[in-house]
Amino acid sequence: MNVGDKIPEVLGIDQHGNEIKASDFKGRKIVLYSYPRANTPGCTAEACSLQAHKEELAAQGYAIIGVSKDKQEAQAKFAEKYGLDFPLIADTSTELLQQLGCWGEKVACGRRTIGIIRTTYLVNEDGVVERIMGPKEIKTKIHAEQILAL
Repeated sequence: MNVGDKIPEVLGIDQHGNEIKASDFKGRKIVLYSYPRANTPGCTAEACSLQAHKEELAAQGYAIIGVSKDKQEAQAKFAEKYGLDFPLIADTSTELLQQLGCWGEKVACGRRTIGIIRTTYLVNEDGVVERIMGPKEIKTKIHAEQILAL
């Protein structure tokens, strides 16, 4: 996925079992972010930052959608535990993550693995990616503030 590309129409199934589609957000901008794993420190900080600033993001026209490889049940528990009231897509097949380009080789603690590369896609009202923020740019504790400052 590159700047200027349209996000896929079918994004996946969220923590409540709802199918989430890009067209559900027509006329709204989207913060579509991938995170490695629910209930880990960095992923929790990022999700909580976005939730804490949800109204400010909405005032700028943004809806929030998270996606990870976690199962639907894990996404539901994560959302409930931290009061996250936006869709968390359970992409257990990694189909969406691969389409987005945020599934691949990464280095963690000096070890090479295949997994989710923390990435945020800022999508315009027509479903087109306007900006991509990669793992070196994202500061999980203040991620919402980073987006709001753009």
